Amino acid sequence: MKKLSVLIISLLMTAGIFALEVNEPELQVTGGETIEFINYTGPHKVIDSLAAIKSIGSNMGKTIVPEKPSTTGNKNKYYVVHAVDPNEKDKLDADILFIGRDATVDHIKNLRRIISAFLSSAYGYSEKDADTLAVFVTVYNAVYRGKYDVYQSKYKSVVMENLSKDNCGLSVNYKDWPGKSEIVIPLYDVAGGISTVDTSVISDSTVVDSMQEDDDKNVDSRKDMVDLKEREAEKASDKAQQSQKKAADEQKKLNDTKKESQQAQKKADEAKKEAQKNPTQENKKKADEAQKKADEKKEEVKQQEKKTEEAKQEAKEQQEFADKKQTEAQQERKEIAKDQQEVQEKQAAEAKMPSEYGIILSDEKALLSRLVRFNTDTGEIIKKSPVTQIRNRTIYALGNEFIAVAGEDEGNAAIKLVTIDQVNMEVTSESNETLAPDSVLVRDGNDFYCVIADGNDWKVGKFDSNLILKLKSDVNVKSSTPITITDSGVVITDSNGRLRLLNKADLKSITKDNSTADEK
Repeated sequence: MKKLSVLIISLLMTAGIFALEVNEPELQVTGGETIEFINYTGPHKVIDSLAAIKSIGSNMGKTIVPEKPSTTGNKNKYYVVHAVDPNEKDKLDADILFIGRDATVDHIKNLRRIISAFLSSAYGYSEKDADTLAVFVTVYNAVYRGKYDVYQSKYKSVVMENLSKDNCGLSVNYKDWPGKSEIVIPLYDVAGGISTVDTSVISDSTVVDSMQEDDDKNVDSRKDMVDLKEREAEKASDKAQQSQKKAADEQKKLNDTKKESQQAQKKADEAKKEAQKNPTQENKKKADEAQKKADEKKEEVKQQEKKTEEAKQEAKEQQEFADKKQTEAQQERKEIAKDQQEVQEKQAAEAKMPSEYGIILSDEKALLSRLVRFNTDTGEIIKKSPVTQIRNRTIYALGNEFIAVAGEDEGNAAIKLVTIDQVNMEVTSESNETLAPDSVLVRDGNDFYCVIADGNDWKVGKFDSNLILKLKSDVNVKSSTPITITDSGVVITDSNGRLRLLNKADLKSITKDNSTADEK
C-alpha cells in the first residue's frame, strides 16, 4: 500500500465522471528488489489465441535434446539457446530465452505461458509445475536484470558466452523486451525430471522478498513452489535410498573381492616360495601365473572401491539434495502462513475503509492514466488497475463498470473504447472500432461519443453502454475535435476546421456547408 505524496488536483464526480489526477511516486526499494511488471493491458489489433501463444514455447521445446547443446526458434521473434557442457563441473547449465526485435509479447502472463509451454515440451513438466516455474523464472530474471557478475558466479562458460552485460535477465517494462531480453532458466540436472530446473536458484531469498511486496504476497505461486520442492525432496529421498542400497551391495562386492584378492595373493606367495625351493621352469611358470591372477584381483579391488565410493557419494548427494529441498519447503511454509494471515487481515481492513475510485497518471509525458481505488481519509491507494493506458484523463462510471478510451497506437496495440470492472479493474470488453489517439470521450446519458477511424478519415461515433456503435457522423472531423452536447445537438469541428452542429438522432450535419471545397 502506498501513500499519495502530492496533492489531489481534482475529483469531479458529477455525471459519473472521475478525474482524480495525481503523480504516483516511483516504487521505493528498501532492503531488497521490488519488482512490478509494466504490461500492456489495453486493446489489440489482433488477439492471439491461448493455444497460439503456448505453441511458441512448445514448438521450441520439442527440438531440445537435453544432453546436447543447441539453438531453436526464430531469432527475429523467440528463440532458445540450450547451453549445456558436461565437461565443466560445479556451475550450472541453462536455457536462455531470447525475445527478438519482431516479437509482440507485451504482457508478463503471455511471456510466462511461452516459458511454461517450453518447459512442459522440453522436459515433461506438468502444466501446473511449468506455470509455477515460469512465474519464478520471470521474477528471478527481473531481480537480476543486468547483474552480469551474479550470473557469472553461477553459470558455466557456455552460458555466459550467450549473455550480455546490458541485456542479461528481463526488464520489468514490456517495451524493453523486444531485442533486449536474455531470460536465463537454470538447469540443475537436464535429465532430472521435476528437478531439471534449479528451483533453489529461482526462488532464492531476494526473489521471494520481491514477491512478498505484491498485495497478495504471491501466496498461491509460493505455495505451488513449496509443493514442487516437497515432491523434489521425496523423489531425491527415494533415489538416496536406492543409492544407499546400491552402495551396500557394492560394499559387499568390495568385501568379497578383497577376500578373493587376499586368497589370490596368498596362493601367489605360496607358489613363489615353492618356485624358490624347487626352481623348475614349471614352478616358476605357476608362480608367475598365480601372481598375475593376484594382480588382476588387486585391480578388481581398485575398480570395485571406485564403484563403491561413487555409489556412496551418489547416496550422500541425493540425501543432501532431499534435505535441502525439504528444509527450504518447511521454512517457506512458515513464511507463507504468516503472509497469508497478513493478507487476510489487510483485506478485511480495506473492506472497511472509506474509499472511492479515481484515476492517477501512469505516464505523465504521454498523459496516460490508470484507475485506482483509494482511502478517502488518508489518500492511500488500496488497489490499482493493471490498465495503465487510459487516455485523455477521462473515465465514466456506469453500473459496476467504468467506460474509457484506452490503448496505444503502436505495434499490435490499438486504441478502443473499453469497459473496466470495479473488482479486478481489468478490461472486460472493447469496441470493434478503432479510435483516434487524441479522441475525447463525452457522455450523454447512456450514450458515449468519441472519434473513430473510418478508412483514412475520422468520424464522430455514438456508442451505447455495451460499446456497440449506433451511429457515425456523415461528415469527417478533426481527430482531436472537442465534442459538446447541447440541447440543439452535438457540436464538433469538421476536418476543414469549421464548427458543425450534428443531429443527435442520426449524426447528420444540421449546419450548412458553405465552403467551396467538397467534403471528403
